Amino acid sequence: MLKRFFPSKLISRIAVAPRPALPDRAGLAIVLVVRNEARHIAEWADFHRRAGVAHIYTYDDGSTDGTPDILRETLGDQVTITPWHQRLRDADQGMEVHNQVLAYAHAVSNYGPRHRWMAPIDADEFLIPTRANSVDAALAPLTDCPAISLPWHNFGRNGHDAPPEGGVLANYTKRAARPLSGVRGVTNFKTIFDPARIRALHVHSVETDLGRDVFNDAGARFALRDRTTPAFYSTDAIQLNHYYTRSEQELAAKIARGSNKSVEADKHARRVRRNVANIEAEQVTDTAAQSFLARIAP
Repeated sequence: MLKRFFPSKLISRIAVAPRPALPDRAGLAIVLVVRNEARHIAEWADFHRRAGVAHIYTYDDGSTDGTPDILRETLGDQVTITPWHQRLRDADQGMEVHNQVLAYAHAVSNYGPRHRWMAPIDADEFLIPTRANSVDAALAPLTDCPAISLPWHNFGRNGHDAPPEGGVLANYTKRAARPLSGVRGVTNFKTIFDPARIRALHVHSVETDLGRDVFNDAGARFALRDRTTPAFYSTDAIQLNHYYTRSEQELAAKIARGSNKSVEADKHARRVRRNVANIEAEQVTDTAAQSFLARIAP
């Protein structure tokens, strides 16, 4: 009875029963939930195409600025776009179903058998191979790892009030100095996983046939609770860059768009501004993305 009067606010962990992998499965597929990213989505999509991503399963959360059309123009048959503009709730207890996690579960269940790896990331996140020239080559030594947890490397405004010419990667090179500091808005993770071994999904973690244990990108296994320890940190294979703010004007627009969950506007704005302050409190220069692009330049 108490649950009916005081329901949990959000269903953010969804169990899945993945279908068997196809014999010819291959490559890394990205799962993207997106809304109104027309300014930067071509750069994001082209980067991941050049990095060797096999396909991008895009769930469009009501874009009005042509984002899906730009993805089609940039990626051709390497993108699948699904309308995903919804906010769903459990009818009995009123709990909201996390729209992103629902998309991830749909992708794993319907497209997972085709791919060796899947990575649910956002349009402000880039998967950067740090030594190899493609994501496939970077992941090749990690085939026994069902879930590779990548720490955020959070980039702030870098002094830009307005969006600078030349795109994101060229203009944002300063990031939070300590990705595993534990500070709110600085420390978090996304996961590259084997879809055939997934049992449950959350935005920032997964469960596999090994339970909740995760691997870093050097292939070392850790309990989920230990991935915030210094021993877990690695960028041996792939670095996850998170361009959280971009310019001040874009940050303000991000706040105005609101959360992808049903969250009060003032609460959302305070949370975002707190995160920005934490990201920019202590910064270092990071050119991993530029180094990768230089390596693969013709």
